[in-house]
Amino acid sequence: MSYTIGQVSEQTGLSIHTLRYYEKEGIMPIVNRNESGIRLYERKDIEMLEFICCLRATGMSISDIKEFVQGNKTIDQRICLLEKQGENVKSQIDRLMSYQAMIHRKIDLYKAMRQPS
Repeated sequence: MSYTIGQVSEQTGLSIHTLRYYEKEGIMPIVNRNESGIRLYERKDIEMLEFICCLRATGMSISDIKEFVQGNKTIDQRICLLEKQGENVKSQIDRLMSYQAMIHRKIDLYKAMRQPS
């Protein structure tokens, strides 16, 4: 089954402009087109876009994503990029958990302040 750019935009939450940009910049591999030039996305294309969204959401730069998806990387180089991103995600989680603990301490402090002794 094929999907139009509008359907893919709706399904992934990416704007049509972003989908075109990803293709133009080589972040997304070239998408097949019909005789009229309309992009026809396949399930594999959507899965790739979902992975790209995952990488972006975890803070990977566009240039690193581009480096990852372009075919001139070896498996070992891709593993290295993903391991590095995994470490970045772990750091983000640790930082957020620290912030969460700080917020909970402040909540406990305010609750203690409002309760009569």
